Formats: sequence, C-alpha cells, structure tokens
Amino acid sequence: MTFWQRSLITLAAMLAVSFLIGYMWRSSFGFTLPDYASGVVGGLTAVPLWEFLKRVKPKAHSQ
Repeated sequence: MTFWQRSLITLAAMLAVSFLIGYMWRSSFGFTLPDYASGVVGGLTAVPLWEFLKRVKPKAHSQ
C-alpha cells in the first residue's frame, strides 16, 4: 500500500471517528463536545490505524 493510500485512509478514519464521537457525545449528554476533544480522539485513532496499514501488504496474484 502506498504512502498516499495510507494517508487518505487514515485521514478518512480520523474525520469519521471525530464526527461520530461528537455526535454520540451530543446525543448522550445534550451539549457539544469541544472540537479539540473530538480531534484528540480522532488523532488517537490514527496512530494504531497507520501502523496497521503499514503492515498490510497486497496479496500477490497467482497465475
């Protein structure tokens, strides 16, 4: 997997998790979670995802 593919997947995961955490917080507690807090959660999601994506290698096509 190339650097750009890993970057796009990681960015998408960070944004999705940040929005999801913000929505769940607002639904549960009735007030908005500060943007930096949901960003921290998204950033913490990115670290293990990035390491996982570095280890994933495409399977070779057998003919």
